[in-house]
Amino acid sequence: MNKRAALFFATASAVSALALAGCGGGSGSSTAASSSPAATASSSSSSSAALTLQTSTVGGQTIVVDGKGMTVYYYTLDKPGETKSACTGGCVSLWPAVTSDTAPSLQGVTGKIGTLTTTDGKQQVTINGMPIYYYAKDTAPGQVNGQGVAGVWYVVGADGSMIQSPLMATTSSPSSSSNNSGTSGY
Repeated sequence: MNKRAALFFATASAVSALALAGCGGGSGSSTAASSSPAATASSSSSSSAALTLQTSTVGGQTIVVDGKGMTVYYYTLDKPGETKSACTGGCVSLWPAVTSDTAPSLQGVTGKIGTLTTTDGKQQVTINGMPIYYYAKDTAPGQVNGQGVAGVWYVVGADGSMIQSPLMATTSSPSSSSNNSGTSGY
């Protein structure tokens, strides 16, 4: 199993590097994530996203969550102000976009809220110009299983900052938070 995870990680890392080098953030699609579970608890579409704050076990910081308490994340391959998300292809099934048909309601979030248009025409919510995402392996409110995945996915602070402190403890089971090493960024 460890060899399999290492092989998966190496393969997906190579695919990710090629996508970045060859496409400059264009189509980074890959079939490597096809064995990953689809988003179950989090829906990437809603008529109106509500963003609020919650104290997290990620460094004891206050983080941004949606109205249902589901954690939202930044992807470090996205750049502030870009008009497209760097999460494409197989990435989208494991890291669904936080979308909204109308301006999201805010409760305590001080980062600047905006949107960008996804490839399927939906409005992905941005904070300080960065797209935000759910993590499919967060199956209950308050979970932060996506924190630090492959060194490119991080929770969002109230002011829109990227919180890169290490994962301490989560509301999820210990085994689910330790299985992130084989996800290779998505």
